[in-house]
Amino acid sequence: MKPTENVDASTDLLTEIAVAYYQDGSTQEEISKKFGVSRAKIGRLLKQAREEGIVEITVKYHPVFSAKIEQRLVEQFGVKRALIALDQVDEDAQRSQVAGLVSNYLAQTLKNGMVVTVGQGRNVSAVAQYTGVISPRDCKFVCGIGGIHPRGGLFNADHICRQLAKKYGGTSETLYAPAYAETKDQKLAFMQNSTVKQTLDLARKADVAIVGIGDMSENSYMVDLGWFTADEVVQSRLQQGVVGDFAGYDFFDIEGETANTVMSDRVIGLGIEEFRPIAEVIAIAAENSKPMALLGALRNGAVDVIATSVSNALTVLNLDEQMKSIKGND
Repeated sequence: MKPTENVDASTDLLTEIAVAYYQDGSTQEEISKKFGVSRAKIGRLLKQAREEGIVEITVKYHPVFSAKIEQRLVEQFGVKRALIALDQVDEDAQRSQVAGLVSNYLAQTLKNGMVVTVGQGRNVSAVAQYTGVISPRDCKFVCGIGGIHPRGGLFNADHICRQLAKKYGGTSETLYAPAYAETKDQKLAFMQNSTVKQTLDLARKADVAIVGIGDMSENSYMVDLGWFTADEVVQSRLQQGVVGDFAGYDFFDIEGETANTVMSDRVIGLGIEEFRPIAEVIAIAAENSKPMALLGALRNGAVDVIATSVSNALTVLNLDEQMKSIKGND
């Protein structure tokens, strides 16, 4: 008996329809006749298959396009590589596209015995969550910043380290301290702890680092979790020109200069200067709200590999050229 319009869209059915459409090349009309359901229903089931992850669509664009953007970024900012993802409609899809490029890059770069310093946040977490064919690597993934509130567990550096270790078949090392202390004195006490110092020393000597670039907003993730007040973020932006943060730690302006804010005195982790000796620092910023933060991070010079979207990359390049032109005319 053929399925009807009221058929329960089981995983098996969704998979069968998806294979017929995407792999075998059958039209929706042909699939409609085969399964005895309307063409509109087939369309809805194909959409459901994408939403449930049964079908993953990767859009490929001509390599010459991304290569030209990458070359411009290399020439303007002196980075080693730029991983440029095609623009997506929503942030989650954009983050996944960028994460896929970073994951593929790591698969080519990581070697047995390497130490990888790991930051926090949505973009770094997306790399750990990205599914793909990975060859085992005996690497150690170590936290470059302390732990965060349980509500942010998925984006916690420790959680990400454990995911990456599981993904690659390596090991992870926890930084036994909070990411953000309540006072400067509390931070100093943690930083002097021998266990904390040992982990941060290992993080400083890493071969590779994976970090996120944050933008300054009173609606930011940091404010949402209560690490900083909205007013602290706004004042740092207005009074000191802060446009972003590097790995959740150092806050910098559009020129890439670090700013000594009330927030800086409360972070337990590696500062931006401590990333410079690391051979390969991969900085990720997928969201389209981050061109200013990206520009500041690139101008700082601590980034070796940048991973972002086409629109972000082009906006950063144009902003940099415009600012240089204005300075040249002064």
